[in-house]
Formats: sequence, C-alpha cells, structure tokens
Amino acid sequence: MSKRLQLILEGKSSSVAPGMGRSATLPKLTPQEGKPVDTCARYLLNNAKYLKYDDYLKAGFPIATGVIQGACRHQIKDRQDGYHWG
Repeated sequence: MSKRLQLILEGKSSSVAPGMGRSATLPKLTPQEGKPVDTCARYLLNNAKYLKYDDYLKAGFPIATGVIQGACRHQIKDRQDGYHWG
C-alpha cells in the first residue's frame, strides 16, 4: 500500500493534498497532465471533513468508489422495485 493511500485511510487526507501538488510539478508535467492531480488534491482538501476513513473502518463500514456505490444503489433500487437479475 502506498504511503499516501495509508494516510488517507488513517483520516489524514488533508495532509496528502499538498504533497500531491508538489509531486505533480517535479516531473515537469504539462498543465493538462497535472490537472487530474490538482483535481484530486482539491477534492481531498474540500472534503476532508467527510473523509474520515479511519472512523468508518473502525465502525466496520465498507469503503468503495463512487462507481461501486452507484451500482449498488441502482441494484438495491431494482430489487426493491421487484426486478431480479438472473
């Protein structure tokens, strides 16, 4: 596991963001290449109060990406509406 991922899972996402910005400038990325890194760093800073993964993991909550969460939400809705797959 990477050091940055470990810090995020420890609830320290706001401490990861500044380093991301610095690392994007070290390899001399073009502004277009560095844009996803800046977007991610901004997300971590803007949402730090919600990114309490350490608390969530201690409580036994699953951690998933938005894509997975969205797919689960739609599947649950389909099942509640009476549609069953396979």
